[in-house]
Amino acid sequence: MGLTLTLLPRRGTALPPVLPVAAVPALLALPPTPGGVGGAGPADVVSGLAVLYCAIRLVRDRRRPLSRTAAVVLGLPVVGLALAAVGAPSPWAGVTGMGRCLQVFVLVPAAVLLLVRDRGDFRLLAWSLVGLALWQGAVGVHQYVTRTGASYQGEDIRAVGTFGPQDVMGMATVVAVGLVCAIGLALGRASLRQRSAAIGCALALLAPLALSFSRGAWIATAVTCAAQLALAGLRRALKVAAAVAAAGVVLVGGLGVGTAMLQERIDSITRITDAPDQSVVDRYTLWAAATGMWRDHPVTGVGLKGFPEYRDGYASPALSAGSDTEGAGAAYRRQPLLSPHNMYLLVLSEQGLTGLSALAGSWLALLVCGLRGLSRTRASRGPGLDCGLVACGLLVWLLTDFLYADIGGPSTVLTAVCFGLAAWWALAGHGERAGAASVPVPRSVEEAVAR
Repeated sequence: MGLTLTLLPRRGTALPPVLPVAAVPALLALPPTPGGVGGAGPADVVSGLAVLYCAIRLVRDRRRPLSRTAAVVLGLPVVGLALAAVGAPSPWAGVTGMGRCLQVFVLVPAAVLLLVRDRGDFRLLAWSLVGLALWQGAVGVHQYVTRTGASYQGEDIRAVGTFGPQDVMGMATVVAVGLVCAIGLALGRASLRQRSAAIGCALALLAPLALSFSRGAWIATAVTCAAQLALAGLRRALKVAAAVAAAGVVLVGGLGVGTAMLQERIDSITRITDAPDQSVVDRYTLWAAATGMWRDHPVTGVGLKGFPEYRDGYASPALSAGSDTEGAGAAYRRQPLLSPHNMYLLVLSEQGLTGLSALAGSWLALLVCGLRGLSRTRASRGPGLDCGLVACGLLVWLLTDFLYADIGGPSTVLTAVCFGLAAWWALAGHGERAGAASVPVPRSVEEAVAR
């Protein structure tokens, strides 16, 4: 018998409207199309169709699209985007840049908010993210074991999943997001079988996250999991912390995951100011360039997609020409450094204080509303604690990871889905958050845990 969540019966037998959104993670399991790296992929197309589907449903049902609070919170970024689009280096850059940002920060999150009906739909999306993470993580571990991954220090061992060496952060992002979802589901008050499955998935995702060699993803995941444990309560925090510690001992001591390269990568986190490698030097240089652009254009920035155009005029000679990428089935390629790898500085340089205030204000409002909802759920011991922990965890992970990364690549659409889940928990009415439905845990997840 398949593992099921202990919930109330779903209203009717019709397919849930959130299925188009659930198709986005499914398509991210596929490798990018040749020549499609950096551009729109199948998952982006489906996310656009999900937005269109949501709009059609609203017109057909004659529903009020969003509450006033939700409209203000999700609509805030439009102000800065519109001003920055006017100042873009070219009209085409303004149009494409604004379209991408609207997709990630406004349209897809709003569609997820409107298409998720209850906690059953929310959990369906959360488990789909866990399933995607398990698949990409399995591919990544296989790449490390067989030495068919992306090149790292002269060896093809870096786990990148199906994203390839041109998007080395793709698998790390997917696995980290799946791990955060699994931890949130494990810390809830659902059935023991669901919590056990979630814990098994979380433990299974530790190895591929480590083998991604992504320091930013490690830091963001550690901060987020600590926050989730603290929000869930001391007793649950101690139990899960003990399980993670035991898994770490097994991975490092028993299975030999703690290789010299991995240990060196971990040690480099504590000495990024004393003896930084070239990647850290490049990042510092790009951050300084972004800050310089903001100082010269403080209000509206240099315009959407303007950072690459202005980079050389502000960067010091310490910046390298690009990063070398190869392996995982791809030929050698010199990849240019076209962003500061810090979302806040990217927005500050291209949209100025206006854009950063609007975007950060939207994110802060989501976080405050989400934490308030989680606090009320904990205090009343009502259902949905796992949904709150997942939503708040995803938002904390994104806001922490944005210190070391920005949007770009095929995995970007996953960011939009995560913001949508956070928006549903933070902005949906109390009645919708309290609603329940029965949804089976995906069989692929159950089988992965059984193995």
